[in-house]
This record gives sequence, C-alpha cells and structure tokens, in this order.
Amino acid sequence: MIKVIMHGCNGKMGQIITGIIAEDAEMEIVAGIDVSNHIQNTYPVFPTIKECDVEADVVIDFCVTAAVDGLLEYCVEKQVPCVLCTTGLSNEQLEAVEEASKKVAILKSANMSLGVNTLLKLLKEAAVVFAPAGFDIEIVEKHHNQKVDAPSGTALALADAINEECDNSYEYVYDRSQVRKKRDAKEIGISSVRGGTIVGDHDVIFAGIDEVVTFSHRAYSKAVFAKGAVQAAKFLAGKPAGRYEMSDVIG
Repeated sequence: MIKVIMHGCNGKMGQIITGIIAEDAEMEIVAGIDVSNHIQNTYPVFPTIKECDVEADVVIDFCVTAAVDGLLEYCVEKQVPCVLCTTGLSNEQLEAVEEASKKVAILKSANMSLGVNTLLKLLKEAAVVFAPAGFDIEIVEKHHNQKVDAPSGTALALADAINEECDNSYEYVYDRSQVRKKRDAKEIGISSVRGGTIVGDHDVIFAGIDEVVTFSHRAYSKAVFAKGAVQAAKFLAGKPAGRYEMSDVIG
C-alpha cells in the first residue's frame, strides 16, 4: 500500500484526488495539508507540511506557490518523493526544484494528463515524418475565460516536443496581425482562444499540400489531471533522487 500525503487537500484538485485514491486498492492518503479546515476528511489535516508527523511514501502537491518552498524542504529532509503539480513557480523556485531533485525524487510536468503526455510522444514521431516533407505546423489552444496566461504551458510543451525533434530549427509565432507577409516555412504558429468554461482543448495541425493531419486532445474535466497525478505518484514512490517527467510514467 502506497501511503500518500495530499498537499493542498481541501482545494478542488485535492478533493478530486482524495476521491480517486479512496477507490484505489493500491494507495491511501494518510495525511493532508491545507490552511483551510472547512472539509471533514477521513485523514488528519495539518495547516503546514512542517507540522505533519505522519510518515508517507510520496507527496502529491496541488497547492499554491507560497507553500512550495516549505514543501521542497520537507521532502528533502524526510526523503519523501514529490509529484509537484503547483504551477506559476518563480525562476528561483524552479531552480530550487532542480536542486531538490538532486537529493530526492521530484516529478514535475507542464501537464499531468496521461492523454497529453501520450500526445507529446506521438508528436515527436509525427514531426520526423511531416517536418522534412514541408508540412506547416500550427497549434490552437482553447481555455476558459478565467485563464490569465497565454499561450498555455501545454501548448508550449507541444511545440517544444516537435521542435526538439527538428534540431530546434523552428521559431514560434504568436500573433500575425502586425506583419503583413506569408508565413515562413520554419515557424510554428501558436494561437490562443479564451471563453466560457473550456477546461482545455489543444489541436496540433500539420498542413501539407492537399492534406491536413490534426492531433487533438480535449479535457472535459480537471479529473484528467488528477488521474495523471495519481499514476505519477504510483510511479514515483520508491524512486531514487532525480528529476522526473510524465514521459517517464507512460514509458
């Protein structure tokens, strides 16, 4: 049985993960961390991870950036692997993640969805075929109207997956409105749409002469990210120190 600490247990993602693990015979949440105590959980909840005195095999984190520094310190001190899902980390915090990964197993990914990470793998294979054949590459991402950053981190990860297979020979273009000229062969266009309650849609378009191939991923709820985080925790428990990605989880 894999023992889990849920860091940010009373947030939306924390509660979704709590429900998923409750139905999983291989795992159990032994403690939660959250400054809010408005939810009654079946496990003890501590206001900070520093105050947690429950032993565990892995931490799943869906919290706020301010809590990440203490989390990394805890994981290094207690030698507990961490699936780090909090986004928006500062450059200093990202550097701290890399330093911590030298001492304990840390898994961090731009997107926790198993589908998106499988798509990243498929795009690498597609790029080898379509890029040399002169196919134009465009990415369109759609998210809810409350998302403040654009393009999405996932869209950039998709572009990077393609570009890495092409010796980083492509440049990213985010806006064509200011320059009146035809697209360059060596660019990846990335467009963002914001509206309604769209959880996350991503289309990667390879457009050639008289044919178009599109890879698409649709997230219909945040549960897809929670399921990915749970699978990542199963993978990470017991792993040696190092920096891991979701690509390691899907193999």
